This record gives sequence, structure tokens and C-alpha cells, in this order.
Amino acid sequence: MNKALHILLVNTLDQNGGAARIAWTLFQESKKRGHHSWFAVGHKRSSEDQVFEIPNEAYKAKTLAEICRRLMQSSEMRMGRMKWLARLFGRLAGIILAPRRYYGLRMGSEDFDYPGSRHLLEIVPEKPDIIHGHNLHGGYFDVRVLPKLSKETPIVLTLHDAWLLSGNCAHSFECERWVSGCGQCPDISIPPGVPKDSTGYNWARKKRIYKSAHLYVATPSQWLLEKVERSMLKPAIRESKVIHNGIDLSIFRPVDKSKVRGELGLSEKGKVMLFTSNGIRQSIWKDFDSLKSALLKLSDLSTVKDMTFIGLGEEGSNETVKNLAMRFVPYQRNAQVVASYYQAADVYVHPARAETFPTTILEALACGTPVVATNIGGIPEQVEDGKTGFLVRVGDPEALLKRIRDLLEGNDLLAEMSHRASQSASRKFGADRMVEDYLSWYDKIVDDWRPAGGE
Repeated sequence: MNKALHILLVNTLDQNGGAARIAWTLFQESKKRGHHSWFAVGHKRSSEDQVFEIPNEAYKAKTLAEICRRLMQSSEMRMGRMKWLARLFGRLAGIILAPRRYYGLRMGSEDFDYPGSRHLLEIVPEKPDIIHGHNLHGGYFDVRVLPKLSKETPIVLTLHDAWLLSGNCAHSFECERWVSGCGQCPDISIPPGVPKDSTGYNWARKKRIYKSAHLYVATPSQWLLEKVERSMLKPAIRESKVIHNGIDLSIFRPVDKSKVRGELGLSEKGKVMLFTSNGIRQSIWKDFDSLKSALLKLSDLSTVKDMTFIGLGEEGSNETVKNLAMRFVPYQRNAQVVASYYQAADVYVHPARAETFPTTILEALACGTPVVATNIGGIPEQVEDGKTGFLVRVGDPEALLKRIRDLLEGNDLLAEMSHRASQSASRKFGADRMVEDYLSWYDKIVDDWRPAGGE
């Protein structure tokens, strides 16, 4: 590094979620390496002094519409039978004082009304040398500030999904309308979701914004970068690259299975399968139906007498089907506890319908747990098919079942893949490698950067 940099990370949250963990790692590790690092978020969860909440509410409070709304909320009309009148007056205030925004949101326009974004550089002690944005959706950031902001300081964006490329959705599944302009959306409920189909308008608005912006774009997978290259974001890009996400290899590592199984109350001699996701059954991105179908058939067909499936990230009743016990464990915040479940498992199963570069797969591999996963998105860049795990087609419970059985019933294969998995993760997916890749890139960007128009 040539010098200590002033770095501003930006994300919806400072804790919880894959993007938050990546941004948090960069925030903490850059400080350890002697850089000045701050974290601006939409909603602060930590007690860190160098984490700042973007002051959207403070600036909204200065508008006439917001003043009226707050006055009405604090009035007696909030009480008892008059609540309905307060809501009516609040809605009327929105219609009269900010009609364009009011009707826009109800017609499906994406909400960019986050005025604190325009004051991003004012909330940190010194002007940053570089701004690194992660998820810009989530109700906290106005992407319309990107052109102006990118003329004042270099901006790196790491895409953790494809929202910036579309008129609404974070993942488009099989739809290709995002390439040419969206509109006539096949499913407007795909998160973040809109009430009506204004995806064509949203897409065109983003395209106009990007036309005047100058950005550096990173993706965790080549798959996503190829989508970026086909999108309306491409003209805004000065430089792009793939930087794989990284994990803490001092936490996610192989250990003695019998020890962690004892701590988790699992059988030492049985076979254990794991799947982790926040809301396993309900997630639109995951395919629990295929997994459940495979598990039910596994209980009929497998020669293994003692099997346990653990669903981590879901509350639910435990059940037993023949020789298969199914346990559901609520979401765990402690990384050491999460790691213990990977370390206890023989196989990590990840059936999905849409993914970018899931951290859970990296964590499983690093713990020496072979993966059976859907062959979509960036997953083939994580799992070496036939070496560190197996890849199967989307929505194919039979293929899922076969590959799970191959591992559970083949001890030699399981041992070989376990060794290869931990070696692969150690070589490619460590947090230190990710941090160094980003810091080296920051350094190059800052050295080469010139304001737009002054090149």
C-alpha cells in the first residue's frame, strides 16, 4: 500500500446478512491494516463509534409534508377512535403536499426518497479517498446521488445481487427482460417487490442515472459480472473485476466431529446433513420442496440406519421419518455456533432457485463439509463438481437424492471430498485474500482516479 486510505463503506445494515458481513469484514480488517475506515448504514445495529447512520429521517423532517405528518402523529387524533382520522389526514397530506411521490409509490415506482444520501460525505470526520457501496436497496439510499458523488470521489460498488440491473427484482430467475428494458414483468412480487408493474419506468430511470455516473464495479462471481456486462449499468463502469467473497478461516475450519456433535446433542456414529438459510421453508430463493422430497425418499432407500437433517435458520417442530430425524434450529448470530453445525455435518445440502455467491457454501467447504448444491448462479465457481461436492439441476429432487446418497453411503468418497473441500476453501475463499484484493484495488483506483471531465 502506498499510504493509509480513508475508506467509507456503505450498506443497508452493519450486521446481519451476507452483504453486511462482507462489508463489516472490510471495515474491521482495513482498520487493522492501518487505514481510516468508516461505515455508513441505513439502520445501525452495532455500538461502534465509527459506524454512522445515514440521516434520512432528519432531512425528511425538514419537508412540509413530513412536518405535517409528525404533527398529526403527535396529536390527540392518534388516540382511541380517532386513529382512523389521523390516518386519513396523513394520507391526504401526502396526496396534497407530495402528490408525485405518493402516486408514484402506489403505481410501482421504486422509492429513492432518502435525502440523507446527499449528505453522505458530511457524516464522516474526513472526506474519504474512496466510497465502497454494497447493497443500495433496502430503504435507505437514493441512487440518484451516484453521478454527483462519483465526480467528487471514486465509488466502488460490490453487487451482491442483480437489483441495480433491473426494474425491480434482486434476481430475475429465467426472465431476460432486464437486458432490454423490463416492463410486462412476469412477477412483480419478487423482492424487493412493487405494488404495480412500473418496472419499465424504473429500468429507464436507472439507465438515465447511470449514464452520468462513473463507477468501479466488483462482483463475487463471474456469472454476475457477465450479467453486468449485458446490462444498462455497463456504460457507467470505469473498471470491473471479480473478487470472490471471503470468510474467517480461523472460525470456519475442520475440527473433530465427535466433539462438536457431543456439544450439539447429535449422534457420533450417524450421518448428518445440514442446510442453512434465513427462513428455509418460505424463502423464494431456496427450493425446500425439492429437498423435502429427496429427504422423504432417502428415509425409504438409504442403507444408513441413523440419519439427521438439520435446518439451521428456521423455527419448526422436529420430526422423525423412519431412520431420518429432522431438526430445525432458529437463526444463530454467533459465528462460532454456526461453524459448529457445519463441522458436525457430513454433507451440506443447498437446493436453490436463485443465488449469486452464497457465503453458506463457502463456510461449509471451509469446515471440510462436501456440498450438494443446485447448478445455478455463482455456485459452480464455489463447488468443484465431483471433487468438493456435486452440482445438480434446479428443481430435481431425484438428482439431489442420488448425490446425497453417494456421499452418505460412500465413506471413502466422503473423506476424499471433505479433504478437498477444506483445501479448496483455504486456497481461494479466505477473508484475508478478499481484503487484500480490495485494498490493492482501492490503492490503484485512488492513484489513477481523476474527476470526470478532467481526464
